[in-house]
Amino acid sequence: MQRNTCVSSYRIAARAAALAIIGFSLLGFSENAAAGQNPAIQQVTIDNFSFTPATLTVPAGTEVTWINHDDIPHTVVSDDKSTFKSRALDTDEKFSFKFDKPGTYPYFCSIHPKMTARIIVQ
Repeated sequence: MQRNTCVSSYRIAARAAALAIIGFSLLGFSENAAAGQNPAIQQVTIDNFSFTPATLTVPAGTEVTWINHDDIPHTVVSDDKSTFKSRALDTDEKFSFKFDKPGTYPYFCSIHPKMTARIIVQ
């Protein structure tokens, strides 16, 4: 009888651990979904004459959206000036580009060339 109690306790503990793992996995999924995070879409904020984050690493196939929170216009232009190039973005305007190929993509604001950042696509 004692052996059955021990086995039964082990099964209960194993089930509780499995449920805890599933619960934590679902909690993480729910938090990402609730926050509106989609791994295929990432955001860069333009504020105080800077791009944040200054370096963003994403998987291939990710769409990156820049949003200007400054009171003055900014642009988003790849260093080669041909991969991507936004028009001047006024306050709260957005620009998006989908990165399909792995590589490093440095970019800048053509109005304020000291504003620089990069996207790393893996």
